[in-house]
Amino acid sequence: MGRVQDRIALVTGGASGIGLATAKLLVEEGATVVIADRDEAASTAAVAELGQRASFHRLDVTREDEWVAVTDAVVRDFGRIDSLVNNAGVVLFKDIEATTLDEWRDLMAVNLDGAFLGCKHAVRVMKDRGGGAIVNISSVAGLIGHGNLAAYCASKGGVRLLTKSVALHCARKGYNIRCNSVHPSFAETPMLQSMIASARNPEKLAAGFASAAPLGRLAQPIEIARTILFLTSDESAFTTGAELVVDGGLTAA
Repeated sequence: MGRVQDRIALVTGGASGIGLATAKLLVEEGATVVIADRDEAASTAAVAELGQRASFHRLDVTREDEWVAVTDAVVRDFGRIDSLVNNAGVVLFKDIEATTLDEWRDLMAVNLDGAFLGCKHAVRVMKDRGGGAIVNISSVAGLIGHGNLAAYCASKGGVRLLTKSVALHCARKGYNIRCNSVHPSFAETPMLQSMIASARNPEKLAAGFASAAPLGRLAQPIEIARTILFLTSDESAFTTGAELVVDGGLTAA
């Protein structure tokens, strides 16, 4: 207990899935957590569950004005932001021929522009307040390709190298800001369950997701959250620009 005691953490996409599991774990370990999400109803429910050390700000991660407003509000309310978890994301199961330009741009706006804006404004408010930790949620699809994930792979690969650039910049500037990426494989989240439910053969798709990892099952959100907790804590004080893979062995094959 207390691995992030009295830290102030901002978690995007914190109303469900990996984001919610992360918010819960950070609160359990002593942090005050601000959930930033577009889903007001789910966020309100999450805050009610997490208790007094949780709050909510509505955030569309594609809009810079909203990033400025939210980061400034957190600093005004709590004095600083110690950790940012850039978790908000969307997925599109389409190959390069089937993906439209509008679909490409919409996905990039959330997954890559959102991470860029989060890093930019976290650095802005962290650098003069003692530093902090940024954790960008990428994917195994940011490390290896998949024929039916053209836009998603490109966005998550972008998040991977954005992370390294931010880490190097902040280290060389002496900001005391660390930036790392986490690369999960398929996790049992509402987003994945929605994808399975909409498939022509849900049972076959679910079995395929589960068998993709050599460990033979889906990841649980809490298993990803524990890696995020490590990267926001002092236990990772000498870790920056790294990519932590939580994939059940998928990329080891």
